[in-house]
Amino acid sequence: MNVRYARRGLAFLAVTSVALLTVGCGADEKPKADKSAATATSPQKSQSSKDRPSAEQPTEELAVLKGQKGLELTLTSAERDLGGFLTIKGQLKNTSDSSSIIPAQASGDETEVVKHGNSLGGATLVDSAGKKRYYVLRDTDGRPLTTSALSILSAGEATAVFLQFPAPPTSTTEVSFQLPTFEPATLKLS
Repeated sequence: MNVRYARRGLAFLAVTSVALLTVGCGADEKPKADKSAATATSPQKSQSSKDRPSAEQPTEELAVLKGQKGLELTLTSAERDLGGFLTIKGQLKNTSDSSSIIPAQASGDETEVVKHGNSLGGATLVDSAGKKRYYVLRDTDGRPLTTSALSILSAGEATAVFLQFPAPPTSTTEVSFQLPTFEPATLKLS
Protein backbone atom coordinates (compact mmCIF):
# COMPACT_ATOMS: atom_id res chain seq x y z
CA MET A 1 0.00 0.00 0.00
CA ASN A 2 2.93 2.38 0.61
CA VAL A 3 3.83 2.12 -3.07
CA ARG A 4 0.29 3.15 -3.99
CA TYR A 5 0.52 6.27 -1.81
CA ALA A 6 3.98 7.06 -3.16
CA ARG A 7 2.67 6.84 -6.74
CA ARG A 8 -0.25 9.09 -5.85
CA GLY A 9 2.16 11.58 -4.30
CA LEU A 10 4.37 11.49 -7.40
CA ALA A 11 1.34 11.92 -9.63
CA PHE A 12 0.16 14.92 -7.61
CA LEU A 13 3.65 16.42 -7.77
CA ALA A 14 3.73 15.78 -11.52
CA VAL A 15 0.39 17.46 -12.15
CA THR A 16 1.34 20.44 -9.98
CA SER A 17 4.71 20.81 -11.70
CA VAL A 18 3.17 20.52 -15.15
CA ALA A 19 0.58 23.15 -14.23
CA LEU A 20 3.27 25.52 -12.94
CA LEU A 21 5.45 24.94 -15.97
CA THR A 22 2.48 25.50 -18.27
CA VAL A 23 1.60 28.76 -16.55
CA GLY A 24 5.23 29.89 -16.68
CA CYS A 25 5.63 28.92 -20.33
CA GLY A 26 2.33 30.48 -21.29
CA ALA A 27 3.37 33.83 -19.83
CA ASP A 28 6.45 33.91 -22.04
CA GLU A 29 4.56 32.87 -25.16
CA LYS A 30 1.53 35.19 -24.93
CA PRO A 31 3.24 38.41 -26.03
CA LYS A 32 4.80 36.64 -29.02
CA ALA A 33 1.58 34.89 -30.11
CA ASP A 34 -1.03 36.48 -32.33
CA LYS A 35 -4.22 37.11 -30.33
CA SER A 36 -6.34 35.55 -33.06
CA ALA A 37 -4.22 32.41 -32.84
CA ALA A 38 -4.71 32.27 -29.07
CA THR A 39 -8.48 32.06 -29.52
CA ALA A 40 -8.30 29.62 -32.41
CA THR A 41 -10.61 26.65 -32.54
CA SER A 42 -9.36 23.11 -32.12
CA PRO A 43 -9.36 22.31 -35.89
CA GLN A 44 -6.81 25.06 -36.39
CA LYS A 45 -4.76 23.64 -33.52
CA SER A 46 -4.81 20.25 -35.22
CA GLN A 47 -3.53 21.81 -38.41
CA SER A 48 -0.73 23.60 -36.58
CA SER A 49 0.23 20.42 -34.72
CA LYS A 50 0.31 18.58 -38.06
CA ASP A 51 2.57 21.33 -39.39
CA ARG A 52 4.78 21.11 -36.34
CA PRO A 53 5.90 17.46 -36.79
CA SER A 54 6.85 18.18 -40.41
CA ALA A 55 8.89 21.17 -39.19
CA GLU A 56 10.53 18.93 -36.59
CA GLN A 57 11.33 16.08 -38.98
CA PRO A 58 14.81 17.43 -39.74
CA THR A 59 15.60 17.15 -36.00
CA GLU A 60 17.28 14.05 -34.69
CA GLU A 61 15.23 10.88 -34.34
CA LEU A 62 16.09 9.12 -31.09
CA ALA A 63 14.26 5.92 -32.03
CA VAL A 64 11.69 4.52 -34.43
CA LEU A 65 9.43 1.75 -33.12
CA LYS A 66 7.41 -0.42 -35.50
CA GLY A 67 3.96 -1.47 -34.36
CA GLN A 68 1.09 -3.50 -35.74
CA LYS A 69 -0.74 -2.72 -39.00
CA GLY A 70 1.66 -0.04 -40.22
CA LEU A 71 1.82 2.02 -37.02
CA GLU A 72 5.18 3.65 -36.40
CA LEU A 73 6.24 5.64 -33.33
CA THR A 74 9.14 8.03 -33.87
CA LEU A 75 10.66 9.44 -30.67
CA THR A 76 12.30 12.82 -31.21
CA SER A 77 13.15 14.10 -27.72
CA ALA A 78 13.68 12.85 -24.18
CA GLU A 79 14.22 15.79 -21.86
CA ARG A 80 14.76 15.83 -18.11
CA ASP A 81 13.45 18.83 -16.25
CA LEU A 82 14.39 20.31 -12.89
CA GLY A 83 11.21 18.94 -11.31
CA GLY A 84 12.46 15.37 -11.63
CA PHE A 85 10.49 14.37 -14.70
CA LEU A 86 11.43 12.97 -18.08
CA THR A 87 9.21 14.05 -20.98
CA ILE A 88 9.39 12.07 -24.20
CA LYS A 89 7.94 13.57 -27.37
CA GLY A 90 7.46 12.12 -30.79
CA GLN A 91 5.06 11.28 -33.56
CA LEU A 92 2.71 8.35 -34.08
CA LYS A 93 2.13 7.68 -37.78
CA ASN A 94 0.13 5.24 -39.85
CA THR A 95 2.48 4.18 -42.66
CA SER A 96 0.00 1.75 -44.21
CA ASP A 97 -2.40 2.46 -47.06
CA SER A 98 -5.52 1.89 -44.95
CA SER A 99 -6.86 3.20 -41.63
CA SER A 100 -5.34 1.69 -38.53
CA ILE A 101 -6.83 1.42 -35.05
CA ILE A 102 -4.56 2.32 -32.12
CA PRO A 103 -4.42 -0.95 -30.15
CA ALA A 104 -6.11 -0.90 -26.74
CA GLN A 105 -3.03 -2.68 -25.33
CA ALA A 106 -1.05 0.57 -25.71
CA SER A 107 -3.05 1.89 -22.74
CA GLY A 108 -1.69 -0.90 -20.54
CA ASP A 109 -3.75 -3.04 -18.24
CA GLU A 110 -4.05 -0.92 -15.09
CA THR A 111 -7.72 -0.37 -14.31
CA GLU A 112 -7.23 3.28 -13.30
CA VAL A 113 -5.58 4.10 -16.64
CA VAL A 114 -7.82 2.00 -18.89
CA LYS A 115 -11.02 3.57 -17.55
CA HIS A 116 -9.88 6.94 -18.99
CA GLY A 117 -9.81 5.71 -22.59
CA ASN A 118 -7.21 4.86 -25.20
CA SER A 119 -3.78 6.35 -24.50
CA LEU A 120 -0.09 5.48 -24.42
CA GLY A 121 -0.37 4.81 -20.67
CA GLY A 122 1.08 1.31 -21.01
CA ALA A 123 4.55 2.64 -21.89
CA THR A 124 7.47 1.93 -19.56
CA LEU A 125 11.14 2.79 -19.31
CA VAL A 126 13.48 0.05 -18.15
CA ASP A 127 16.79 0.98 -16.54
CA SER A 128 18.69 -2.31 -16.76
CA ALA A 129 21.77 -1.00 -14.94
CA GLY A 130 19.71 0.41 -12.06
CA LYS A 131 17.30 -2.55 -12.17
CA LYS A 132 14.24 -0.28 -12.21
CA ARG A 133 11.13 0.12 -14.34
CA TYR A 134 9.43 3.50 -14.69
CA TYR A 135 5.76 3.84 -15.57
CA VAL A 136 3.97 6.78 -17.21
CA LEU A 137 2.97 9.23 -14.47
CA ARG A 138 -0.70 9.53 -13.51
CA ASP A 139 -2.65 12.43 -12.10
CA THR A 140 -4.68 12.11 -8.91
CA ASP A 141 -7.67 10.77 -10.87
CA GLY A 142 -5.60 8.01 -12.47
CA ARG A 143 -5.35 9.65 -15.91
CA PRO A 144 -1.97 9.00 -17.53
CA LEU A 145 0.25 11.99 -18.31
CA THR A 146 0.48 11.08 -21.96
CA THR A 147 -1.36 11.63 -25.21
CA SER A 148 -4.86 10.22 -24.85
CA ALA A 149 -8.12 9.96 -26.81
CA LEU A 150 -6.31 8.00 -29.49
CA SER A 151 -8.52 5.91 -31.75
CA ILE A 152 -7.94 5.62 -35.50
CA LEU A 153 -5.26 7.02 -37.78
CA SER A 154 -6.11 7.28 -41.46
CA ALA A 155 -3.61 6.10 -44.07
CA GLY A 156 -0.55 8.36 -43.91
CA GLU A 157 -1.91 10.36 -40.95
CA ALA A 158 0.37 11.34 -38.08
CA THR A 159 -0.21 12.85 -34.66
CA ALA A 160 2.19 14.40 -32.15
CA VAL A 161 2.50 12.45 -28.88
CA PHE A 162 4.11 12.91 -25.47
CA LEU A 163 4.69 10.77 -22.41
CA GLN A 164 5.90 11.87 -18.98
CA PHE A 165 7.83 9.62 -16.60
CA PRO A 166 9.67 10.07 -13.32
CA ALA A 167 13.25 10.88 -14.39
CA PRO A 168 15.82 8.17 -13.80
CA PRO A 169 18.92 9.28 -11.86
CA THR A 170 21.33 11.47 -13.83
CA SER A 171 23.84 8.60 -13.72
CA THR A 172 21.43 6.62 -15.94
CA THR A 173 22.35 7.41 -19.53
CA GLU A 174 20.41 4.67 -21.33
CA VAL A 175 16.94 3.16 -20.93
CA SER A 176 14.78 0.78 -22.91
CA PHE A 177 11.48 2.34 -24.04
CA GLN A 178 8.68 -0.20 -24.23
CA LEU A 179 5.10 0.22 -25.45
CA PRO A 180 2.75 -2.77 -25.80
CA THR A 181 2.36 -3.99 -29.42
CA PHE A 182 5.48 -2.01 -30.50
CA GLU A 183 9.05 -3.26 -30.65
CA PRO A 184 11.26 -1.89 -27.83
CA ALA A 185 13.92 0.75 -28.43
CA THR A 186 16.97 2.00 -26.57
CA LEU A 187 17.01 5.70 -25.67
CA LYS A 188 20.15 7.63 -24.81
CA LEU A 189 19.55 10.17 -22.03
CA SER A 190 21.70 13.24 -21.49
